[in-house]
Amino acid sequence: MNCEIARTLLPLSLYDELTDQQQAALSAHLASCAVCRQALEFQRRFHQALQGRTLEPAEELLAACRRELSLRLKLASHERSRLVRWALRLSEAGARLGVIGRAAAATALLGLGFLLGRWSGAFPDRQQAPSPEQVTRIRLVQPAPNGRVQIVVEETRQRVISGRPEEEPILGLLLAAAREAPDPGLRSESVELLGRQANQARVREALLEAMQRDPNPGVRLKALEAVKPLASQAEVRQRLARVLLEDQNPGLRVQAIDLLVQQPRQETLIGLLQGLLEREDNNYVRLRCWQALRELNASAGTF
Repeated sequence: MNCEIARTLLPLSLYDELTDQQQAALSAHLASCAVCRQALEFQRRFHQALQGRTLEPAEELLAACRRELSLRLKLASHERSRLVRWALRLSEAGARLGVIGRAAAATALLGLGFLLGRWSGAFPDRQQAPSPEQVTRIRLVQPAPNGRVQIVVEETRQRVISGRPEEEPILGLLLAAAREAPDPGLRSESVELLGRQANQARVREALLEAMQRDPNPGVRLKALEAVKPLASQAEVRQRLARVLLEDQNPGLRVQAIDLLVQQPRQETLIGLLQGLLEREDNNYVRLRCWQALRELNASAGTF
């Protein structure tokens, strides 16, 4: 189970709507994912807040809604009655015209029956329900001074956009996903695709930003791997040095050391490694610092 699937199951879990197998898989994921645990806690607080609040509509609003509903029902009934009367007249006319007339009337009545079936139970101006690709959210319900009500509806339609990663708008969407997608798996996939175009300035900046700031260490590692071909650039080396000094993941700090050591001898890097060796508390990172200093023909201590 990944984070995207887990997020869709969280509301169902709160209402005990999951099967035992789904609940077990979700619990196992939550045990290893702090981000999804935070999302679950947020949804739990949100539901508690909703349950503790009762909304009582104004009497004027209820009266206006009842009047409009009654009017629509009368209009629907009137339209159906007109169609039924028209059908009876058609049937009587067909009987007077003999066999050919009855056949024509039967055909017309069949079509009319289809229309009545589509009409039944509906209001004259009923709108079709949203398709599965459309998500509708009610953002605001507000009574108006004239007895009507105003509802602000936000509709989001899903569509598929295809193209090569270097083409617009695909490139722009990949950049947005790398920075903003809530699912770390989606961010990681976007970063990997962007790595093929790391020479572009805005792509390079997005990768460096993900390497330093993404909350998921897997995404940060994917971004670091994407900028490996650019490690000779001064800006990339500076960002790698920040990762070495600031990242909380020991594996990423080691990867940064490996990449920096491959570049031409740098006095600033030697001083950085010597200082890190004195304060680093992870034994594996300390060992890699010591090995890197030996590779650079530098001493492990500062003087």
